[in-house]
Amino acid sequence: MKSQIILKAGKENPVKRFHPWIFSGAIAKIIGSPSDGEAVDVFDSHKNYLATGHYHEGSIAVKIFSFQETESDEKFWFGKIQKAYQVRQLIDFETTNCYRLIHGEGDGCPGLIIDFYNGVAVFQAHSIGMYLEKEKISVALQKVYGDKLLAIYNKSHETLPNQFAATVQNGYLYGQCAVPHAVLENGFKFMINWETGQKTGFFLDQRDNRALLAKYSKGKKVLNSFCYSGGFSMYALGAEAELVHSVDVSQKAIDLVTQNIEANNFQDLNHQAYSEDVMKYLKANDQFYDLIVLDPPAYAKNVATRHNAIQGYKRLNTEGFKRLAKGGILFTFSCSQVVDRELFYNTVVSAALEAERQAKVLHHLTQPADHPVNFFHPEGSYLKGLVLYVE
Repeated sequence: MKSQIILKAGKENPVKRFHPWIFSGAIAKIIGSPSDGEAVDVFDSHKNYLATGHYHEGSIAVKIFSFQETESDEKFWFGKIQKAYQVRQLIDFETTNCYRLIHGEGDGCPGLIIDFYNGVAVFQAHSIGMYLEKEKISVALQKVYGDKLLAIYNKSHETLPNQFAATVQNGYLYGQCAVPHAVLENGFKFMINWETGQKTGFFLDQRDNRALLAKYSKGKKVLNSFCYSGGFSMYALGAEAELVHSVDVSQKAIDLVTQNIEANNFQDLNHQAYSEDVMKYLKANDQFYDLIVLDPPAYAKNVATRHNAIQGYKRLNTEGFKRLAKGGILFTFSCSQVVDRELFYNTVVSAALEAERQAKVLHHLTQPADHPVNFFHPEGSYLKGLVLYVE
């Protein structure tokens, strides 16, 4: 029998609105002694069943994966994976064989990311509960994909709570696959290494935004900053940009860019890559660009660091505006969940004023359809971006 979480009177309302988080302050009492990651049932103050989720000692005490009474067995997880897979079949992936299969709360699986790379599923648990379900989820993936699945790689060590992560090693749950592994995204080839790369190996959430950038790149001088493996750079080169500069502080990232340049046979095109700090590069370089991409890592991981993050975004965008030629295009992003769309917008406005540049908004950008946002969990809308025409 599962442990039971009894909520305080009135604290059931968010759960009834299908919000998947229960905060510790909403709990009246716990019947049983659940350990971190254990599946528990949640009840209101009158002992009416509400939901089932994984228990974790901390601010978010329960992450809900079902609003119906259930057992988290292989059949249950097969249903979850199959439903997510069916949603992805609605998306136009004609020239793409890499995508996100499970996007946490957006797919009813808080604490779980699964990315699919041309036959290889990369499993990444962000909670102990989801990590403990890995064998069942592995079986479900094999059933859903059949012979289309080459391997399942567990890359959870980096994303689990530190003390628990010390007991976890990354490795294959099913099959094997050599890295780097070639994938296609909108016809562009990328070499993916989930074993040593950032996140699960690639930033799949910018796929649609990269395709949009290509439409503005022909004949342009393009700067791709915080370039990682050069996603935006490949699209710009493929769209016949006049020149493309890729900048990232990590030499490892620059090596990935070079690898992807070769994979797409772009060696003879006008591209240079620089292993430099982006802010220093923007301040020291006298090159003006027709199109600049500012896609930094998350500056704020929590509310406590939000103020400093806003100042960082302002300084970065100010320098970006200064390096844009008249009539240039700025693609600017924030992936910080605690920086909402309005705050990011106002910060970029402040940067434009600081740089004394007038601008107009051409596009508001977000994450693609394989990174869905749960209608009742707006916190899942983490990626926000602007495309600006700068006078």
